[in-house]
Amino acid sequence: MTRVLVLYYSAWGHIESMAHAVAEGASQAGATVSIRRVPDLVPMQISENEGSPINQSAPLAHIDELADYDAIIIGTPTRFGSMAAPMRAFLERAGGLWSRNALVGKVGAIFTTSGTQHGGQETTILTAMPTLFHLGMIVVGLPYTFEGQAGLEEVKGGSPYGAGAIVGSDGERMPTAAELAGARFQGHHVATLASRLAHKLAA
Repeated sequence: MTRVLVLYYSAWGHIESMAHAVAEGASQAGATVSIRRVPDLVPMQISENEGSPINQSAPLAHIDELADYDAIIIGTPTRFGSMAAPMRAFLERAGGLWSRNALVGKVGAIFTTSGTQHGGQETTILTAMPTLFHLGMIVVGLPYTFEGQAGLEEVKGGSPYGAGAIVGSDGERMPTAAELAGARFQGHHVATLASRLAHKLAA
């Protein structure tokens, strides 16, 4: 059975919500799904003072376990148009995996959130992609077969590069039904492609 890892960093719970939707979509495609979070870089007291949730249910990820999966879907909020520092710090520990080609041929994807409509969702995903390419992964996005990308009936995040949500400058807006649908679609899409690839390689 195809194994999918949803790996995320969430300071305020928005990416965590998206991560569960991504995992749901991957599970619906028949994959075995694990959800892991990367640790914050600031002391717990600072997180508490800033109001960040610290009791997230997902266990912490370990860098070596990435090699155990057929697909890895990464969730990170935007930070000035690029991935959040905790996710960057975690992925920069993948040198050992890189040196033994442990992630070559695995499927990778990225989803994100931003405070505003033009807050860097696309640049965050696009600047995260080179890391996955350097690790030898096959990177996929959120195709327009997810019809929820089209239409002007509401403000929503996401792009062909990956699922996304707009959460407000103060984080007051949780991902909407349409944005969560995009996340589920991306999870299903990645799991389906990873399964097809695994069967091709095994044939």
